Amino acid sequence: MMPTRKRPPFVADERTQLVGWLDLQRAIVHWKCEGLADADAHRSVLPTSPLMTMAGVISHLRWVEYTWFEVVFLGGPAVGLPFDDGPEDADMLVEGIPLARLLEEYAQQCAVSNDIVAAHSLDAVGKHPDFNADAATLRWMLIHMVEETARHVGHLDAIRELLDGEKGYY
Repeated sequence: MMPTRKRPPFVADERTQLVGWLDLQRAIVHWKCEGLADADAHRSVLPTSPLMTMAGVISHLRWVEYTWFEVVFLGGPAVGLPFDDGPEDADMLVEGIPLARLLEEYAQQCAVSNDIVAAHSLDAVGKHPDFNADAATLRWMLIHMVEETARHVGHLDAIRELLDGEKGYY
């Protein structure tokens, strides 16, 4: 089921606002992929950025969610991250992985992230000693994730329009 594209209330507490804006961007990610064939999801439209595909961006967003909330914030193991010793942009190497699977993994990771956010103070700082960003508060990480996700929604919007002419916001 596709997440609801709904803005947070005009008047709400900070956590509701931050998570609400992030959830809106996450929902737009799913919407941008609606009705897209797997072949198109893996098709590159930018000659100088061959990994910048719909599928590649979805995978990247899933790994970014995992890294910021489970690794940097909670201090979980950083082993196996595609950002580590692999090739550049390894998190976007998704050839042969169906778009539906990538979207499901992304949705599951977002749910885990939301559970983490709900269980901690916005003033809590990260716990992973190998990342300088562990000094950031959960509030900072949420704001960064709104920025990160919205930036990639813009990429998805442009890629989708180049693929099949579909466009629109919200």
